[in-house]
Amino acid sequence: MTERSYHIGPNRFEAQSIDAGLHVVATPIGNLGDISIRALNVLAAADYILCEDTRVTSRLLERYGIRNTMKPYHEHNAEKVRPAIIAGLQDGKSFALVSDAGVPLVSDPGYRLVQACIAEGLAVTAIPGASATLTALALSGLPTDCFTFIGFLPQKSKARIDLLSSFKKLPSTLIAFESPHRIVDALADVTAALGERPIAMARELTKLHEEVLRGTANDVREILAARDSVKGEIVLVIAPPQDETVLIDDDEVESAITAALTDHATSKAATIVAKMFDLKKEDIYARILKRKGEA
Repeated sequence: MTERSYHIGPNRFEAQSIDAGLHVVATPIGNLGDISIRALNVLAAADYILCEDTRVTSRLLERYGIRNTMKPYHEHNAEKVRPAIIAGLQDGKSFALVSDAGVPLVSDPGYRLVQACIAEGLAVTAIPGASATLTALALSGLPTDCFTFIGFLPQKSKARIDLLSSFKKLPSTLIAFESPHRIVDALADVTAALGERPIAMARELTKLHEEVLRGTANDVREILAARDSVKGEIVLVIAPPQDETVLIDDDEVESAITAALTDHATSKAATIVAKMFDLKKEDIYARILKRKGEA
């Protein structure tokens, strides 16, 4: 019979029972210390643990002395094994769903299992924890009020440029995953698609050789291109489009007002000049009234 317990250091804890249903459990993205007590309890108490790679998950379980039954669930077998999982849930079993690192369902097939559970009226809960996307965003120094995760960048240059270009005008920080083998070329495509924006490249997050490089895509590309190789999992954080402040010549505005007043009444002239310089009509109208008052 599976022992329902876990240990933290020398201390062992009996796992509290959990409800039947699917429990989506976030796991560490590198440092195995980055896991919550609640997550350890669920991993110990669940009837089964659904893993992206059982070899990866077994290292986490060994660290905390958890002995439980692991079942593979990944993009290659998901369609085949999902019906059996649903049947087990309908029979009152509890399943913990984990990915190799971070929050499940981000760039993995787990969301289809959640969809199937919802469709069948089965309970789904989430145990939050480490996230590569949010960790990279926090370290980037770039705006955090609005951000968009765009997943793994395509392998081909044209496809990368096309994808990035589709977000060119989006007023949002962009977050993407990239392979260390393609990162140098990908950074060239970031510049080609989005111009010279500030970026941050986060590598090996929470691990011994964690590194964050900041600057323009060209700046970071030059640093990486000079190395013999680049290793580790990479998160790219790209700044939103910069505000383009156009300096408006005051004399040009006054000249435009004079010309508009030649053929139009005050209100119409204010409307025309405001559109010409992308200014507020009431501001132009006030200028005209001031000019007439001075006259």
